[in-house]
Amino acid sequence: MRFTYKAQKTDGTFYEGTRDSADKFTLARELRADGETLILATTANVTEHPKFDVKKLLPFLGRISIHDKITFTRNLAGMLSAGLTVSRALGVLERQTHSQKFKVVIQALSVRISKGESLSQSCASYPDVFPPLLISMVKAGEEGGNLSSSLLAVSEQLDRSYVLQRKVKGALTYPAVVISVMCVVGLIMFIYIVPQLTSTFKELNVAMPLPTRIVIFISDFLQAHLAVSLALIVGSILGAIATAKSKRGKRVLNSLVLHIPVITPLICQANSARIGQTLSALLSSGVEVVHALEITADVLPNHHFRDVLLLAREAIQKGEPMSGVFRAHEDIYPPFLSEMIAVGEETGKLSQMLKETGLFFEQEVDQRTKNISTLIEPALMVVVGVLVGFFAVAVISPAYTLMDSI
Repeated sequence: MRFTYKAQKTDGTFYEGTRDSADKFTLARELRADGETLILATTANVTEHPKFDVKKLLPFLGRISIHDKITFTRNLAGMLSAGLTVSRALGVLERQTHSQKFKVVIQALSVRISKGESLSQSCASYPDVFPPLLISMVKAGEEGGNLSSSLLAVSEQLDRSYVLQRKVKGALTYPAVVISVMCVVGLIMFIYIVPQLTSTFKELNVAMPLPTRIVIFISDFLQAHLAVSLALIVGSILGAIATAKSKRGKRVLNSLVLHIPVITPLICQANSARIGQTLSALLSSGVEVVHALEITADVLPNHHFRDVLLLAREAIQKGEPMSGVFRAHEDIYPPFLSEMIAVGEETGKLSQMLKETGLFFEQEVDQRTKNISTLIEPALMVVVGVLVGFFAVAVISPAYTLMDSI
């Protein structure tokens, strides 16, 4: 509410002004805190404008990368440990960030905090920007009086998760790029090169073997229906992407990755590393085990791994050890994880055991990604060799037949 008021300063002079406050009594207290005395206050006639919602603007301002969030939490932790207030630290971060979308969010956080909200409450208003892990650890830090330490732990955890995710994606990116390039090159050859090579054979009515007939059929079809073929290819890719993003498609994809010989062990170890890291960070910050399991479940993209954590949460609520749940699902969680959790529960050092488990599986993922990269290269060479050999046989065989007939 906005008031037009008259007040007296400490030197006895009077002045008039306008100010926003909850009510007249709050206004009087605010002025008294500044050493002034309220004389008269009336409600200002302000034309009400529709409230501007920052959230409506966010989708149009680009994206906030995980690197931006890591930098934000790390720098905020450093400034708070140096003695700056949260509002002042946010002001500095707002000027430093290069993301226009993040600038708007940080500015909104400053406004909310100036109205009396805590940092965790303000961050919770933007769940698309700040993950539950960050919100819970910040809240625990506020309640425990060690906000800067909690923010530093959040930045470290986000960084470790980012590095882990990048390693897994990096191991799978190389074969995906190679296969994509092979498909593009093959498409170009079928459309432009094959017709020139096979036109002579057609004119001379040379008897062509099956590989040659297959190559010519594909080439003729692509030339005659190029637009339809491209539309089918693009439609298939877009359809696959849309299906993978749907709820049912995600479940099918989650089940599929657990039955791929080389990929499945990597996925299991990566999820185990993420569980160890996240649970350890939450428990070290003072978050209760049940809530920590729920937050960690939200971090996992695969519903098979997530369901086990929810079962572990139910076991804790019943007074049972959660290590038994992981032991019952050793088809997706390595036995080492359940054993380390059991040791942590027995010794009362669950957070420490989980941290060591996360580090162990991080190293395993690192080594396995290197091994996969080493194995994929010869495997791709074999695939390329087979395809090139098939194409060579399809083109050269009619040439030999033509030479024999001369």
